[in-house]
Amino acid sequence: MRNSETEAFWADYKSQGHSRTSLRSSAQQQQPRNTNNGGVHLCVGAMEEEAVRCYEVHTEDPLLGVPSASRCCTRHQTHPPRQGPPPRIQSQAGIVIYRVRVRRGGRKRPVPKGIVYGKPTNQGVTQLKFQRSKRSVAEERAGRKLGGLRVLNSYWINEDSTYKYYEVILVDTAHAAVRNDPRINWICNAVHKHRELRGLTSAGKKFRGLRGKGHLHHKARPSRRATWKRNQTLSLRRYR
Repeated sequence: MRNSETEAFWADYKSQGHSRTSLRSSAQQQQPRNTNNGGVHLCVGAMEEEAVRCYEVHTEDPLLGVPSASRCCTRHQTHPPRQGPPPRIQSQAGIVIYRVRVRRGGRKRPVPKGIVYGKPTNQGVTQLKFQRSKRSVAEERAGRKLGGLRVLNSYWINEDSTYKYYEVILVDTAHAAVRNDPRINWICNAVHKHRELRGLTSAGKKFRGLRGKGHLHHKARPSRRATWKRNQTLSLRRYR
């Protein structure tokens, strides 16, 4: 502040009946003072209260184009607890849904006392990674337990710290409603027995690497082992 502005300020301040000493004393009174016990006391008026303004909710007015409060406020979209099959699958006779839980994490190698009795490359006992997914394991358990039904598909529904939960869709191929439905009676053919054990379901094709197509995935067909065997085999025929 310049000198002329400073003098004008003090002249206006003195005209109101105040002095510089009274200004210093009031400022010293508002400063916090320490006590012997380590606490801090604040004088009344030292901390100013700030009013927090909240915008009012306008009422809906079609003439002014003001939307209702439910439309203008942001809301988080809620989702169902699980993404189940379509209603046609749920309501059709001959189709049942079983819930399976699979324990999370890996498994130790089943050897007594961790002794493998083999080469050092095979001496690992812990931190082994299973080649198939938990969803595929759930389909396998349901298919083995219910041998008279065919596994159609499965999906994840929930998980906690110990288990993962899946729902497996199974089809009764002996049911008349299934055999007469052209959209689902393909599974009644004998070649579709235990699809889950041969990697023919959606989860099975995923861990087999059959989700992609093209030259980047040509080593996955018909399978990785068949491709390796074909590349490692030398065939010298007599007439070639």
